[in-house]
Amino acid sequence: MLLLKAALLGLVEGLTEFLPISSTGHLILTASLLDFTGETAKVFEIAIQSGAMLAVMWEYRRRLSATVLGLSSDAAARRFAINVMVAFVPAVVAGLALGKMIKAALFHPVPVAVAFIVGGLIILWVERWHHQRYGAMDLLGSRRARVETVDDMTPMDALKVGLLQCLALVPGTSRSGATIIGGMVLGFSRRCATEFSFYLGIPTLMGAGAYSVLKERQALSLTDVPLFAVGTVMAFFSALLCIRWLIRYVSTHNFVPFAWYRIGFGAVVLITAWGGWVEWRA
Repeated sequence: MLLLKAALLGLVEGLTEFLPISSTGHLILTASLLDFTGETAKVFEIAIQSGAMLAVMWEYRRRLSATVLGLSSDAAARRFAINVMVAFVPAVVAGLALGKMIKAALFHPVPVAVAFIVGGLIILWVERWHHQRYGAMDLLGSRRARVETVDDMTPMDALKVGLLQCLALVPGTSRSGATIIGGMVLGFSRRCATEFSFYLGIPTLMGAGAYSVLKERQALSLTDVPLFAVGTVMAFFSALLCIRWLIRYVSTHNFVPFAWYRIGFGAVVLITAWGGWVEWRA
């Protein structure tokens, strides 16, 4: 049963990590329903995000290998690598400074549900603003976005996205939502904002997973290895499917459905919690 719970949580992680609906929020709520709680569970929820990032690395392996091989000779490769690192730094600083406090105060179902609703309302507002600014001719805009592709980004663009990513320290906010929707506000095309969110997730979530496992290693044992392995593998394959679907989706659709999903899901959690119908636990 424990391995089945790990597989289900891995599936949830992979399917939600890159959508603007908060994978952490879904993991907290799903773990509560499955009665999978405690310190090991919290480490597990962070560690299996590495499986989703491995899916990004596999899907974009040609771009990533070309960047690594071209660091010494290709200016575009160096600029891309610098932008990812610049965007990564704010989350490291904020996570080390505020992570423990945020985890103690906000890693609970009700705060997550509130963040779901607030995030949904923000997405609706941004989509309306984006439609008014760029028109309805196509989803990239009847006018060209200021930043059409990842290669057009400057370090300042990257820093701004990195600062937006810090909002995702609040569970239920969504790292993908903060970086994709925030990138659109900054003038990125929808596809550019989505792809850069993928790339930025690699150091952010791989680093968070490694740090969490290292920090809590005393609470873990060899018997936890199958649990983490099953969750990571499930996260990898489900994330791979999600990445391929999302890139196609953003070329012809907006994020309004995800906003309404967030609002509806958050409302259900709050109503069931306040009505005592579901005993949500951290």
